[in-house]
Amino acid sequence: MKIVALISAALMLAAIRPAAALERPVVVELFTSQSCSSCPPAEALIGRLAKESADVLPLAFHVTYWNHLDWRDPYSLPAATARQNTYAAQFCGPSYTPQAVIDGQAGLVGSDETGLRAAIAQARRVGPSVRVSLAREGARLAARVGSGSGAGRVLLIGFDPSHTSRVLRGENAGRTIEQANVVRSIQDLGPWSGAATTFEAAAPAGETAALLLQAEDGRILGAARLGERLASAEGSPR
Repeated sequence: MKIVALISAALMLAAIRPAAALERPVVVELFTSQSCSSCPPAEALIGRLAKESADVLPLAFHVTYWNHLDWRDPYSLPAATARQNTYAAQFCGPSYTPQAVIDGQAGLVGSDETGLRAAIAQARRVGPSVRVSLAREGARLAARVGSGSGAGRVLLIGFDPSHTSRVLRGENAGRTIEQANVVRSIQDLGPWSGAATTFEAAAPAGETAALLLQAEDGRILGAARLGERLASAEGSPR
């Protein structure tokens, strides 16, 4: 009887595992700029998070509105500024740097390590999400989104894992900044309405990529990394 009970318990655990497989990395978006003197500590924190655990996906979005201070951030993207403006409207607050947004739901100062880690821990307790995956198929990428409730958009994010930047002018003049997971491109692949679907796309600008499924209210419903570098990555400014 004991053996039968053990077998039954093992089968029950096996049945539970598919739900656990829906777990995904918590997405931490940092809105930053090389021209912001308050941003290097937040950049360093993002770098630590990127190295510590695979269950956190940090992405550094470099905004454009600091570029007037005698230094143009070579990684700044109008799309990053637009994305932060969307969050500002969602949170009923201003756009600022460094700002961290956790799973599209909580915003705080990006250098606040205690607050950021607490927000990540809270996001982990939300529960299972929609299964998404990103893989190379020939010269293109296949973005697969599973079935679930709700609706949203499927976003392909190209990024570079690391850069070392020497800033010559502006608020950070003379500083060398270590930067991690620098976003180089943001591509909207299309809508998702709850049914399993697959999107195909060319490799984005950036050395690697991530896939985000984002609900209409800003919540990140699913996230995945590409498990390899992109051979077709564009040259990056140094």
